[in-house]
Parts: sequence; C-alpha cells; structure tokens
Amino acid sequence: MTNDALANQPDEPHRGGLAQRLNWLRAGVLGANDGIISVAAVVVGVAGAGAGSAPILASGVAALVGGAFSMAVGEYVSVSSQADSEHALIEKERNELATMPEEELDELTALYEAQGISHATARQVAIELTEKDALRAHLAAELGIDPDDVVSPWHAAFASAIAFLCGGILPFIVVLAVPAPWKIPVTFAAVLAALVVTGTLSARIGGSSKRKGTLRIVLGGAIALAATFAIGALLGTAGAM
Repeated sequence: MTNDALANQPDEPHRGGLAQRLNWLRAGVLGANDGIISVAAVVVGVAGAGAGSAPILASGVAALVGGAFSMAVGEYVSVSSQADSEHALIEKERNELATMPEEELDELTALYEAQGISHATARQVAIELTEKDALRAHLAAELGIDPDDVVSPWHAAFASAIAFLCGGILPFIVVLAVPAPWKIPVTFAAVLAALVVTGTLSARIGGSSKRKGTLRIVLGGAIALAATFAIGALLGTAGAM
C-alpha cells in the first residue's frame, strides 16, 4: 500500500504506536469509571448513615488517594507482566535469527504460504523482508508484535491513577457541596450522568454497541450506589455512626 493510499484511509490504524495509544485510553477510561463508582459508593454510604461533612470529607479523601494508588499499582503489575512477556519473545526471536537464519527464513515463507500466497511469492516476500528487517518481519508474522510498540507499564499506571482521581473527584465534590436534603439524589444524578459519558467512551474505544456498553456501566453503578446507601442508612439507623 502506497503512502497516498494510506493517506486516503486516515481512520484505520496504519501508523505505529497503536498499542500504546489504546493502552492509555483503556487505562484512562477504566480508571475514571472506577473512580466515579468507588468514591461515590463510599461517600454516599457514609452520607446515607447520616454523617456530617467531616466524616464524608475524610472518607472521600481516603477513597480517592487509596483508590488511585491501588489502580496505579494494579495496572503497573498487569502491564509489566505483558511487557516482560513481549520482551522475552523479542529476545528469543532475535537469538533464533542469529543462530538459525535459514530455518527462520523457511518458517517465514511457510507463514506467508499459510495465508494463501504461492510458494514462490511467499519466498520472495520473506527474502525481501528479511533483508530489510528480519526481526520485525518475524515478530509481525509469527507473534503480531511491533518491537517499537511494546506497552509501557509506567504510562498505563500514570494514566490509570490520574483518570481515577479525575473520575472520583466529581462525586466527592458534589456530595460535599450540595445541601443535606438534596445531597444523595444530586450525587446519584451526577454519578449516573458521568457514567453515561465513560460508558460511551468505553464502547467507542472498544468498537462495541454504545447503548449496551453504557447501559451495563450505568446499571452497575446504580446498583453499587443503591447498595452502599442502603447499608449506610441501615448502620445509621442502628446507631453505628
């Protein structure tokens, strides 16, 4: 495909760095969604128990900070494992190319043949790609890995933590700012509206149905808020607060 042909299809992911961009977006959207739901659940539960502003403030800050660190550490560990696996595969392929280049050329030819290309054409393509960049050709054909596009655990961790804070700050501010009679219903409304936004973004990134994706997130958030509010109200009635 020529450069002009690529320019005529700007919406398709022909450029490098796709895994990195999707990793940022995925971690960001999931972090924001978790921040909205988890912080809202905490502050709504505490508010439902009849607590004043001080306990709500303390619990909200704890939920924000603890949740952000938890998301960052979890994302870092998860993506680190993925990156380590990819680096190990890259090194293994590099060693195989250095120790048995002919066998690797035969393997690359066979991979192209398996895609429906004739032996002669597959062999020629394998030879030309090997001469240009043997490692990149083998990683793409055998493993679907771009050596310049290995996901970064630090990027994912940072994006996840910041997104969690951005998402969680909304219910935290709302529940503190709104007067007592309207505190719970306004927080519910603000959280559900924010979940509609994150659900739409998540569905758009994943290429799935926006209606189904948004409905799942909003329904899950509504259940979480209702459950924590009910538990908080029950504890408040029982005199636990």
